[in-house]
Amino acid sequence: MPPPVPEPRFDPALRRYEPAMRLALAEAALAVDTGDVPVGCVVLGPDGAVLGRGRNEREAHGDPTAHAEIVALREAAKAVGEWRLSGCTLVVTLEPCTMCAGAIVLARVDRVVFGAWDPKAGAAGSLWDVLRDRGLNHRPEVVAGVAAAECTAILRDFFALNRTDESGYEAHPGIR
Repeated sequence: MPPPVPEPRFDPALRRYEPAMRLALAEAALAVDTGDVPVGCVVLGPDGAVLGRGRNEREAHGDPTAHAEIVALREAAKAVGEWRLSGCTLVVTLEPCTMCAGAIVLARVDRVVFGAWDPKAGAAGSLWDVLRDRGLNHRPEVVAGVAAAECTAILRDFFALNRTDESGYEAHPGIR
């Protein structure tokens, strides 16, 4: 069994990803219009240009694979003209699930930046750590906790209006 993943700490350098996270939060807000869980994502090219945008569209399209990351990866691959997204950064409001983490690894994304932790389905350190699994042939850098409070709030607000049970979406204890 691999050693446990160390607890991340807030790092002022995370602020460099905040503009991209604002774009992802704008995508997340649009998901609410279709009754989808508000998760948003952008894929940035090596030069920082937005190559793909996505938001959860499972309810909108009746597609179980239409997570924000998958939608953004598809758009970015189309923009680049190939499936390899080497040199790219994926910025998403919620820690990726196992399906999305697998797609990120397969797309060869260099860096994953996320805001809120997902203790129920996260695959970047919460429940599993697919993104940094030593058994895989590609392991992107993972940056956690960017705009965590805002990313968590949009989820809490959504679930407060749409569900009576606890959502489970909380900022990681080590992040203020």
